[in-house]
Amino acid sequence: MSPNWELKNCCDRDQKLFLATVGIFTLVILALWRTFLLTPFKLITVFLHEASHAIACKLTCGEVMGMEVHANEGGVTQTRGGIYWLILPAGYLGSSFWGMLLILASTDLLTARIAAGCLAGALLIVLFIAKNWTLRGLCIGFIVFLAIVWILQEKTTVRILRYVILFIGVMNSLFSVYDIYDDLISRRVNSSDAEKFAEICPCPCNGVAWGVIWGMISFTFLSASVYLGLVRTDALKRFPGASSEAAEDAQIGVAVMSGGLHKREQLWQSVYKVVEVVFMAGGRGNGGSGR
Repeated sequence: MSPNWELKNCCDRDQKLFLATVGIFTLVILALWRTFLLTPFKLITVFLHEASHAIACKLTCGEVMGMEVHANEGGVTQTRGGIYWLILPAGYLGSSFWGMLLILASTDLLTARIAAGCLAGALLIVLFIAKNWTLRGLCIGFIVFLAIVWILQEKTTVRILRYVILFIGVMNSLFSVYDIYDDLISRRVNSSDAEKFAEICPCPCNGVAWGVIWGMISFTFLSASVYLGLVRTDALKRFPGASSEAAEDAQIGVAVMSGGLHKREQLWQSVYKVVEVVFMAGGRGNGGSGR
């Protein structure tokens, strides 16, 4: 059975809840946009922006010399080597992409746990290459925050992990689109990634034009996250093995293995069960770069 790409019979209760939650989070974010309450989440978007530069650098065989995130919502990643014309656009487009993945991950408890673990792991890694205390404090603060949310999810009736991941995803996606407009389109900053990219790109586009192009791609990621979220929400209901209860099954499988299975056949059966559950829950629905 293939995913419901056409979204026939949309929308059921779960899909309406997903849309309503995204809508409510969007309104809350816009209402609190210029308040200090959103500052940590804006800085997480800056972190993902700079981390995307770093990832692009490492993937193109470069070296990351350091990373900074500033309290004024700016940042810089110092790199050496790598393919510069891939590193430059990776910041804005990468943060939009991560926002989309976080929104999709929030549709299921198991993938929300994976997303929270990956985000905490990334923060822990960056903690050791951070060049300023704003970034170090951000890393430590969000690691503690995610740990508290995780404990509440697992040990109490306050089950908010999925909503926290969704909020971070929505915040990241909205801020990425706004950031592109503010940094690259509404005003021209000679040191921006888009202006640097225009200098090395042989095509006639200037920095503003590249800002428009990147903005369209970023908005496409945002729109795709809502569409794919609806498709995945539908798939999780139609595929019995892909429900959020799969996370509990996976935990049971791990507990059985850790409890001491001595027969090789039983061990491999348990491993296969865990891999199968994780796959069904998560895979059924098909220089310096700065801001």
